[in-house]
Amino acid sequence: MDAMEFGINSTLNTAADDLWSGYFPDSPSRLALLAFINIPLIAIALNVLRQLFFPRDPSLPPEVFHFIPFFGSASGYGNDPIAFFDSCRKKYGDVFTFVLLGRKMTVALGPAGNNFILGGKVANLSAEDAYTHLTTPVFGKDVVYDCPNEKLMEQKKFMKIGLSTDNMCTYVGMVENEVSQFLRKDSSFRVFQMNDVNEWGQFDVLNVTQEMTILTAARTLQGKEVRSNMDTTFAQLFTDLDGGFTPLNFMFPNLPLESYRKRDRAQKKMADFYISIIQARREGTSANDEPDMISALMGQSYRNGTQLPDHEIAHIMIALLMAGQHTSSATAAWILLHLADNPDVAEALYQEQVEHFSDSDGTLGLPTYGQLKSLPVLDAVIRETLRMHPPIHSIMRHVRSDLIVPGTLAAPSKDSHYVVPKGHYVLASPAVSQVDNMLWSKAETWIPSRWTDPEGQAQQAFKQYADEHGEKIDFGFGAVSKGTESPYQPFGAGRHRCIGEQFAYLQLGTLISTVVRNIEMRIPGGVPPPNYHTMITLPKQPRMITYRRRRFD
Repeated sequence: MDAMEFGINSTLNTAADDLWSGYFPDSPSRLALLAFINIPLIAIALNVLRQLFFPRDPSLPPEVFHFIPFFGSASGYGNDPIAFFDSCRKKYGDVFTFVLLGRKMTVALGPAGNNFILGGKVANLSAEDAYTHLTTPVFGKDVVYDCPNEKLMEQKKFMKIGLSTDNMCTYVGMVENEVSQFLRKDSSFRVFQMNDVNEWGQFDVLNVTQEMTILTAARTLQGKEVRSNMDTTFAQLFTDLDGGFTPLNFMFPNLPLESYRKRDRAQKKMADFYISIIQARREGTSANDEPDMISALMGQSYRNGTQLPDHEIAHIMIALLMAGQHTSSATAAWILLHLADNPDVAEALYQEQVEHFSDSDGTLGLPTYGQLKSLPVLDAVIRETLRMHPPIHSIMRHVRSDLIVPGTLAAPSKDSHYVVPKGHYVLASPAVSQVDNMLWSKAETWIPSRWTDPEGQAQQAFKQYADEHGEKIDFGFGAVSKGTESPYQPFGAGRHRCIGEQFAYLQLGTLISTVVRNIEMRIPGGVPPPNYHTMITLPKQPRMITYRRRRFD
C-alpha cells in the first residue's frame, strides 16, 4: 500500500511539474528573456492605469496621455510639433504638459503663452539651464549659455558693436559679390555659366543656400582671414561641429559615439583657428583692414574691467557662425522655393529691382543698405516667409522655482491656479501663433501682399513686435522693444531676442535680390513640406528648383 501511494504521489508530482514548467523558466537566460518581454509591458500597463484611474494633482496643468513611460509623446512631437500642439490644444486648451524622454514639458500657446514664457523673469525661467548641454560642446566654454545671464547680456552688447549701421552699409556689397561669384563658379549653376537664356538647369535649394550663407557670413562678420581659409579642411571641421548640433545631442549630450568625438575635436581646432587670427592681429602681422566682428570684439571689456579674453572671442565667433548659418540658410531656401512656386511674385520682385536700380546701360546697380530696407515687395516676401517658416518651432526654458500660470491664460477653476513645478520645463511656440487661422487670414497660405496693407493683420502684428513707440527695455545690451505679446516673433522676443535680426534682413535681402536679378525659377512639384527632425525647420527632399538665365551677359 505504501509503495502504491508513493508511486501515485510521484506521478502526481511529475504531472504538476510538467503543468507549471511553462511558467517557471528552467534557466537564467529564459528568465532574462521573459523579464525583457514582460517588464516593459508591465511598465506600459502601470503607466496607462496611473493616467486613467489615479487621482491627479489639480494644481498641475493637464498631462497629454501617452502609453510608454519616459518616451512619452516624443514621437508625435518630433514628427510634427505644430500638428501635435494643435491636436493637444483642442483637447487640453492653451496650457498642457507632455513627457519628452523623461522631461516634463509644459506648453503655453498663443500670444499670451509666448508672453508668459518669453517675457518671464530670468530668476524663474532659465534658457541657460535648458540649452547649455547642447550649445557648450559646440560653441565653447564661458559664452552664450555657459555663463550667467548677465554676462551673456554683456556679450550681446559687444556683438552689437560689430552690427553697427556703418558696418551694415559695407556688408551689402560684400554679400552681393559673394553670391554673384557663386552663380558664376559653382557647379550647381553650370547652365547659368553657359550664358544661354533658353536652357534650363536644376539645383538643390538647401545645398545652395547653405553654401551661400556661410560664404557671405564669412566675408562680412567673420572677416577676411576666415573667408580666405574656406577650404575643404574648414568645411570638414564645420561639418563635424555641425554634427553635434542635432536633436539627439539635445536629448543625450554625452553619448560615446564617434560623431560626439568628432564634434569635440572640431570645436578645439576651430577655436584654435580663431585664436590664431586674434593673436596675429594683436601682433600686427595680419593685413586685415575691413570692419568685422573679430575687430569689434577685440577692444571690449566687461563692466568689472576684465578684458574680453581671446578664447571667449573665438567661442563667440563660432556661435555666430553656427547659429547664423543655420537660420539664414533655411529661410533663404524657403524664400526661393516659394518664389519658384509663385513666378508672379518673383517677377514683381524683379521689376522692383529694375525700377529702383536700373542704370543707363541696362544693368542693375548695387542697392545701398538704406535702399534695401525700403523695398516693399522684397520686405513682404521675407516677412511672409518668416511667418510661415520660422527657423525654430520651440523655445524652451528650465523652471528654477515653482511657476504660477496666470489665470487669464489657463486655470483649473475660477479660484485656483495651475503651478509648473521647479525642475520642469516650459515651452513657447511662436510658430503656432504665426499660422493660427484665428489670428491670420488664410494663415497656411503664402501671401506676401498681406504685408503691404498698412492697416492689415500683418502690419499690426509687426508694429506690436517692433513696438517703435512703446516702452523699451534694456536687458543689458541696449534698449529694445519687448515684443513678447505679438503673434509674429520670427527672431524671438524678450531678453533672448536675436541681435542679428538686422544683419539677417540684409543678408537675405541681398542674397535673394542677387539671385532674382540673374535667374528665373520654377518648381513643378510645389513647395515641399517641412522636416522637423532637425534642430532648424528645413524643407524636405526633393527640393530641386528649375532655373534659367534672365539675360545674356
